[in-house]
Amino acid sequence: MNASTYNLILAPDSSIDLHLHTTLSDGNWTPEQLLDYLVQEQFGLAAITDHDRPDTVAALQQLAQRKHQPLIIGVEITTLWQDENTAQRRDELSGLLEMTDLLCFGFDPEGNALNDLAQALWQRQRENSQEVYENLLREGYCFSQSPDELAAILEKPSLQQPHELAALLKRHGYGTSEPSAGRIILGAGCTFAMNDLAEVVDASHQDGGVCLLAHPGHKDGFVTYDVQMLDKLRQEIPIDGLEVYHPKHTPEQTEMYREYAHRHHLLIGAGSDSHRPDKPPIKFQAELCRDLLDRVGIQIE
Repeated sequence: MNASTYNLILAPDSSIDLHLHTTLSDGNWTPEQLLDYLVQEQFGLAAITDHDRPDTVAALQQLAQRKHQPLIIGVEITTLWQDENTAQRRDELSGLLEMTDLLCFGFDPEGNALNDLAQALWQRQRENSQEVYENLLREGYCFSQSPDELAAILEKPSLQQPHELAALLKRHGYGTSEPSAGRIILGAGCTFAMNDLAEVVDASHQDGGVCLLAHPGHKDGFVTYDVQMLDKLRQEIPIDGLEVYHPKHTPEQTEMYREYAHRHHLLIGAGSDSHRPDKPPIKFQAELCRDLLDRVGIQIE
């Protein structure tokens, strides 16, 4: 497959955004809309990193080539770090284990390791969603029980299925006050399927890619990494870098992660995490991610 970035050379001040989402996972942009926006705004490079969707990379590259918009091969994978401390921490609102997202770039889209993990995760989520649906029926929640109703949920990307179950409750008048729809589905056994962080890093490396911790300073259901936790993680798992520049990071966090990445010779990523047009991509300068771009075959001159 010829990538849309073949022989790409960028100026240091070229606009890039290496963390974007579409309707192929949990975004509101269609791929066509997002690529058209990137072309209109003259982005030199971008990465569509839909959650747990390495299977869409080839089609996105073909679309990017037709739109004449260079696009890095990328995906964001939902993971859990099974550290003795993080494994005990749960989000206060949801009661779910805190996640760590990984951004994987430059992998071979014809490789099997990442895709096999993603497909297995999707299957686990489907099985959980079906179990939750059946538990809700046993608990007395009444839906249309049309076969298409459940089938539509099971065909959604894995990260969307718990949200679709909550939306199903609300459409039928449940969970609009207390208990909330989210708490109802959690009580019925709903989980967010996650892959083991070490296994994802290994799979990405097998497929020729690099792995960066996505938004390491994010809260709200994610592990928030400080220097000590980064040291511990790197002792166990060979991550390649950090997404230093992200709108959820405070200026202090950004500087901490930037300094940490430079000190340990880690790759640096920059992305808006845009999911919808009212929070559009951010124009980061390519120079910020020079080493990362070099690793995936893109020159800055």
